[in-house]
Amino acid sequence: MKYAIPCVNGKLCMHFGHCQEFIMVEVDDTTQTIVGTENLNPPPHEPGVLPQWLHEQGANVIIAGGMGSRAQQLFEQNGIQVVTGAQSAAPEELVNAYMTSSLVTGSNACDH
Repeated sequence: MKYAIPCVNGKLCMHFGHCQEFIMVEVDDTTQTIVGTENLNPPPHEPGVLPQWLHEQGANVIIAGGMGSRAQQLFEQNGIQVVTGAQSAAPEELVNAYMTSSLVTGSNACDH
C-alpha cells in the first residue's frame, strides 16, 4: 500500500497543488508498518496531471490538507482514495494515524 503526501519543508502542504514534493510512504499490508519512504518531485501543476502521475507512481491513498472537488474526482477516477482536512505534520505521523483510525481531519482547506 502506498500513501502519497504532498509536502513542503518535510510536512504536509495544506494545498496539494502547491507542494514542493510528494513523499510516498509504503506500508506492509500484513504488519501495518511503514517499510519505506520516497521523495518525488512532481511534474508542473496543471489540471489533471497529478492524479495520473501519482497513479503511475503506485499511490493508493492521498492524504491532503485541501483539494478542490474536481481534483478529488480525478484522483478517484485513477483509483486513488482521497483524504482531506488533515493537519500539517510529518508524512509518517499522518500515515500511522490513518492506519490506526486516529487521523484527525477538519474541513477541506481548499474551496475550489
